Amino acid sequence: MMEEEQDLAEGQRRHWQDTYAAHPGMYGGQPSAPAVHAASVFRAAGAQNVLELGAGHGRDALYFVREGFTVRATDFSATGLQQLRDAARAQQVAERITTAEHDVRDPLPLPDASVDAVFAHMLLCMALSTKEIHALVDEIRRVLRPGGVFVYTVRHTGDAHYSAGIAHGDDIYEHGGFAVHFFPRELVDALAHGWTLDEVHSFEEGDLPRRLWRVTQTLPRT
Repeated sequence: MMEEEQDLAEGQRRHWQDTYAAHPGMYGGQPSAPAVHAASVFRAAGAQNVLELGAGHGRDALYFVREGFTVRATDFSATGLQQLRDAARAQQVAERITTAEHDVRDPLPLPDASVDAVFAHMLLCMALSTKEIHALVDEIRRVLRPGGVFVYTVRHTGDAHYSAGIAHGDDIYEHGGFAVHFFPRELVDALAHGWTLDEVHSFEEGDLPRRLWRVTQTLPRT
């Protein structure tokens, strides 16, 4: 990783740690709309276990557990994951969820073909370079079983914050302390190479509002 990319990555890690510490459970206890959609997609595909990348304090991971899935949740924020574990114990579902502190720039700590489904809500559009995003999707492909489903969401270049704030290159812009890689459509298509691209759904979320795509793609069985 180049020194500038390393500095940005470490700065973002500290910023998320501080944010979770200052605002415990900052996204509330209700699941995101993409997680609700993903649960139905995963169930239709016959999935039993779900890997969530960038789980934060766990609102979606805990929802997947309540929906009957076994969940492995990863995040690079130890603070967020501790809040997730505390909530899992309070909801008496701790035995169905495991956590791992992990930076998605590194290989996933899982064996090949060991996961039924993967979910990532606004994780791929963090301060990751295009090269790092491709490497991550390659890792997701590696750990998914044939026929496995990957649902992810990203902010795209139609978002109002695109080209605003501090430019870091590679369509990455920092606004309010958070760096975002805004996706052009061609990046979505490139990441789906070798997969079945089931859906690219446009939606809005939160203040501004943020403009995102919800992408569903399936790993072929052969």
